[in-house]
Amino acid sequence: MFPLQTFRYAVCGGGNMILDILLFYVSFNYILHKQVLNLGFITLKPYNAALFMAFCVTFPLGFLLSKYIVFNGSYLKGYIQLLRYVLIVGINLILNYVILNVLVQYMHFYPTVARIFAVAIIVTFSYLSQKHFTFKQN
Repeated sequence: MFPLQTFRYAVCGGGNMILDILLFYVSFNYILHKQVLNLGFITLKPYNAALFMAFCVTFPLGFLLSKYIVFNGSYLKGYIQLLRYVLIVGINLILNYVILNVLVQYMHFYPTVARIFAVAIIVTFSYLSQKHFTFKQN
């Protein structure tokens, strides 16, 4: 029905996205207990701290799944792929942060629901940038 690469991205990316939302939910509700995280040099709102906590797990997992399963035909060297992946994921993280904060602070969404909306908005950008930039193929 659609290309194998798109299917693999949907399965791997979808699994990583579900893991991300689950980690966000657990971090926000059970690790942080919806409390501000004070690191001494910076204080994070609980939903921002949960975003970064989930990111620490899903970032390396997402790269490995993309490199070895989804876009395994890329001619680019691994370190170039990693640098490009960091750039795209950095942009995605900033977009997630902005969307999450707007939805929670100004539109009064529950943080987990806001996180799901943010992910839904960013999925298409992420796929196209990974396919045509990070893991470019001939």
